[in-house]
Amino acid sequence: MRKPPITALVIVFAILLTSCSPRDFLTRRLAADLIATSDTFRIQQQFQLRLGVVANKDYLSPDYLALQHHGWISATNVPCPPALAPPPCWDVMLTPSGVDTFQNLIAPGDAENQSITIPAARRELLAITGIAKQDNLADVEFTWHWIPLNEIGAVFYSPDAHYRSTVGFRRYDDGWRVLQGVSHPGQPLDEALKNVEPEQ
Repeated sequence: MRKPPITALVIVFAILLTSCSPRDFLTRRLAADLIATSDTFRIQQQFQLRLGVVANKDYLSPDYLALQHHGWISATNVPCPPALAPPPCWDVMLTPSGVDTFQNLIAPGDAENQSITIPAARRELLAITGIAKQDNLADVEFTWHWIPLNEIGAVFYSPDAHYRSTVGFRRYDDGWRVLQGVSHPGQPLDEALKNVEPEQ
């Protein structure tokens, strides 16, 4: 029996390789790249602060208490407008220290607004912890954490807190993709990032 020439084997192997794209095989590296570069994962977490008259329940919320603790906001007791009853209500303003902290983070057109929105944190993928495949569908479990973007973000988002999420993938003719909408089975990425579990 004649052995096939090595050259022929190399050619056949090369043809097989060129017919497959790197996205045809759902590896941990590919899953990590697709999750980390997706628009959904890269959306920054925004922090919103409302100045002016606020209800007592808002002023005593964890966010406002953290800002008070850092000396960035102060408030005076004021009568409640009908929409914010029952009393007490508070007129919230930035302290001089708060102005220094927030001024470089506020968009130029938002400086006079009663509601301030600033980017506070971004997600960072830590690891793919598991892949469960069935035919053209897969569930990928991964861990991630928040990276604060500024002093405000550092108050509310600790990089030491790690979260575990699971997202659905589907294989198409051009390879694997992260599920972004709800029109396919499996959990889309936007829902996966809401339904997080703190890592033990």
